[in-house]
Amino acid sequence: MNQQANDTGAKWLSDAGVRPTRQRVALAALLVGDGMDRHVTAESLFDDARHHGESVSLATVYNTLRAFCSAGLMQEITVDGSKSYFDTNTHDHPHFFWEDRRELTDAPADQLEIRRLPDVPEGAEIAKVDVVIRLRGK
Repeated sequence: MNQQANDTGAKWLSDAGVRPTRQRVALAALLVGDGMDRHVTAESLFDDARHHGESVSLATVYNTLRAFCSAGLMQEITVDGSKSYFDTNTHDHPHFFWEDRRELTDAPADQLEIRRLPDVPEGAEIAKVDVVIRLRGK
């Protein structure tokens, strides 16, 4: 990994008040080092880290992703109730889930229109609405 990616990752962490350990900086550099948004699973980030020579356990990757989400750096999108994807784009936006490739990508937010949501039970409020549009090849 190059120094610019590491610097970008370290700044991303420090701007959010996250302690920049060596492993966190390395993972942050993989996630945001090139300035592009990413959708990753813990397993895909673990594989990417290993490919770049980083010594990190899968448990550390999971813990780090959860810490990044808690700090507001990422959002977690759950697909199929069991598989979590982590997105560096924290703005509200819909997603496409490509079933054949098991891949999550951004969907165009300007084309989504939600006219009405169901009434919420008394004593509750809507925290967030996640939209995942499932696709498969024809």
